[in-house]
Amino acid sequence: MGNSLKAIVAFVPSKGCQKYLLEDLEEMPVDKMVDVSGRQLRRLPLHICSFRELVKLYLSDNNLNHLPPELEQLQNLQLLALDFNNFKALPPVVCTLRQLCILYVGNNRLCSLPLELRLLRNLRALWIESNCLQQLPEVVCKLSLLKTLHAGSNALRGLPARLRGLRELRTIWLSGNLLSEFPPVLLHMPLLEVIDVDRNAIRRFPSLAHLPGLKLVIYDHNPCRNAPKVARGVRRVGRWSEESPEPRKRSGALADITPEDLPLPPAGDRAELE
Repeated sequence: MGNSLKAIVAFVPSKGCQKYLLEDLEEMPVDKMVDVSGRQLRRLPLHICSFRELVKLYLSDNNLNHLPPELEQLQNLQLLALDFNNFKALPPVVCTLRQLCILYVGNNRLCSLPLELRLLRNLRALWIESNCLQQLPEVVCKLSLLKTLHAGSNALRGLPARLRGLRELRTIWLSGNLLSEFPPVLLHMPLLEVIDVDRNAIRRFPSLAHLPGLKLVIYDHNPCRNAPKVARGVRRVGRWSEESPEPRKRSGALADITPEDLPLPPAGDRAELE
C-alpha cells in the first residue's frame, strides 16, 4: 500500500483500519519479533501488548507520541525501537520493561530523560541521537551495564563527570553537538574503544595515548589546531590523521584512513547489537 493511503487510514481509529495498517498481524510471531515500522501508526494497537513472549518490537518511523500502559505486559522484551516518531517525552511505561537491553529513541523531540530510566538495569545500548538534549541526562550515568551510547546530533556542550562510573562503556558517539573542548571525563575512561566527536567546535585535543582500550577516534570537522595523540595501532579519522608520535613513514604503525576503513554509520550497528 502507498504511504499516502496509510497516512489517511491512520487517522481512522476503527479496528478494520488498524488491521489494514498492520497487514493482519494477529498472532504471536514464531520468531518473537514484531516490526511495524513505517506504518504511519498514531497509536500502538493493543493486541500487540498481548504477545507476552515478544523479545523485539520495532515501532520506528511512525507518528507515535505516546504508548499505552498495557505495554508493561511485555516483560520479556529485550529490544524496543521508538526512533523516528514524535515523542516529546519518553513514555513512562518504557521504564517498566526491566529486561530491555537495547533502546532506540533517536530522531524524536526529547529534551530530557526520566529518572525512572535507571530502573532499566540490563540496558546495554542507548540511542538518543537527533533529539533536543542540551545536556546529557544524569540518569544515563546510572546505567551501569551500558556499552554503547549514541548521543550525536543534539546540543550537548559537555558531559557529566559521573559518566566515568560507566565501567562497561566501550563506544560513545557525540558527533554533531556543540562541544567546544574535548570532554575531560573521557580522559578518565581507559576502557573506551571508540570515541566519535566529529562535527563539533573543538579547537585543541589532549593526548589520548594513555587510553589502553582505544581503537578508533573520529574527530573530523572540528576547527582543531592539532590531531589527538594516540597509542600505536589506534585509528584516527580527521585532519592530520597521518601524524603520530611515531610517523607512519618510519614505523608503519598507522595507515591513512580510506572511506572503506570507516566504521558503519551508527544506524548500521543494529545487526551487531541485536
